Order: sequence, then structure tokens, then C-alpha cells
Amino acid sequence: MKLSVIIPCFNAERTIAVQLEALANQHWSEPWEVIISDGGSSDRTTAIAQQYQEKLPNLRVVDCSDRRGAAHGRNVGAQAAASEALGFCEADDEVGSGWVAAMGEALSQYDFVAGYCDIKKLNQPWAIKARMGGQLLDGWADGIMRDNSFVKYSIAGGYTIGIKRSVHEAIGGFDESILIGDDVDYSWRVQLAGTKLHHIPDLKIHYRLRHTLADIYRQAYGYGKSSFCLYKKYQPLGIYSGPLPDGKTDWKLLLKDLVKIRSREHLAAWLWKVAYQRGYEQAFRMA
Repeated sequence: MKLSVIIPCFNAERTIAVQLEALANQHWSEPWEVIISDGGSSDRTTAIAQQYQEKLPNLRVVDCSDRRGAAHGRNVGAQAAASEALGFCEADDEVGSGWVAAMGEALSQYDFVAGYCDIKKLNQPWAIKARMGGQLLDGWADGIMRDNSFVKYSIAGGYTIGIKRSVHEAIGGFDESILIGDDVDYSWRVQLAGTKLHHIPDLKIHYRLRHTLADIYRQAYGYGKSSFCLYKKYQPLGIYSGPLPDGKTDWKLLLKDLVKIRSREHLAAWLWKVAYQRGYEQAFRMA
């Protein structure tokens, strides 16, 4: 195999068919495989995946239910991979046309790559507006996330990472103790070890945002907790020099913003900010 595409998943029956259909429509002259790393799904995720074995003859499902988290799923998938070139994507997104060929060819030249992230195809306009109001998206246009000006190194989002197995193994893979933000930590550790992250314009993926207030809240809360943990780990190294983690939230300001809400996207953006701050504050208190 010249490329192993690894997809960690858990209860992804609503979206995984879209991703697998997109992969089934890929064309590349070299041999490649797809590995579904399943965390013990209780829905029809694995059954749907198995239905694609005719369209994707080199598709395999491996079990990673012994430990929760996408990081563990990615690591188990990498261990099962038959290729030196590893391409990671996610079960709720959709790879763009030519993604497999672009990934395989990029990894024949570079050791660590990231692509282009499109948020228009899979998302409703209100969800896009909400997310843009709830989190800085600078860097999504060129495919390598840069959360804000406080970050020294670029970030390859877990939805489209390409890396050589030797580099992956040299840093010990993804940190399985990190349930959210493992891709950020991974990106920084790879770069700290001396491997440059390369942007590949042809490596495009369609990213799916959250479309319910409950899902938006849960994601933002997790990101808030992750942000503090990453700050604590990397600020001493001079990588993450963001605001001081005092754990304080200006709830009066947030309440003032609440009374100004006039649309669903504004409500979702406000909820994102509240959840993020609560997650950050909770992590600070537990530190």
C-alpha cells in the first residue's frame, strides 16, 4: 500500500456514509486502503462501513473500544496500517475530489502535511455565521489552522492530517490522555521534534459544523477545557502565549450580550462563548 486512510469513529451512522462515498469516488493510480477505527459504536456505523467493502475493497474495520477518544482511534488505526504514509480524516466530514491522490503525492515529497478546509458545502448558513461569531477562524481559508496570534506553531486539524509513519511513531503518536485537542498537541509535538508542516492547496476537505445548540455547547465546552490544558503545557515552552489563565469569566458582559440577541446564529455564537468560558474555567479550577 502507498497510503493508509485512517478514520476514527464512534456512533457515526448519520454521517459516515457521506465520507465513505466520497472516498469510493476517489481515483489514484497507486494502491491505498481505508481503515475504520471504531470505538465500540452501538449504532449502525460498522454495518454501514461494511456495505462499502465492494466499492472500497481495501477497507478494513478495526476495534479500538478498549479506550475512548479519537486519539486512541487514530493510534490503533496507524498500528494496523499497511503503509508508511498515513492520512487521517474524520467520519463526519467529506474528503474533496482528488483528496486521496493529493494526500498520497504530498506524502511522497513531505513528512507532514495539511490541506484546505471548506465549511460551506455541509453546513447551513446560520451555523457558519454562528461559528464565525463564536470562534476565530483565521487560517481555515489556507488549510492550516492558526487559532490566534498567540500560537507560535501552525495546527493541522484532525480532519485532514498527512504524516509519515516514522514521524508518527517517533513522537509516540497522538496523546491518548487528551480527549479534545489531541490534534493541536500532535501538531506542536511533531514540529517541536523538527518536522515542518506543509500546506497542500489541493488537499481539500469539507468540514461539518455542529447544528444543534446542545452539540454546539458540548463542543465549545470541550474546546475551552482543552485550551487551558494546552496553555498550561505549552506556555512555558513559548509556543502558546495567550491571555493569563486566571479562570475568571466576565458574566456581566455575557449577560449584556444576551439581551442583544436577535437571531439563531447570534444565540449559537453567544452559547459557544459561554460554553467555552465555562470549560476553560472548569479546567482552571481542577488544575
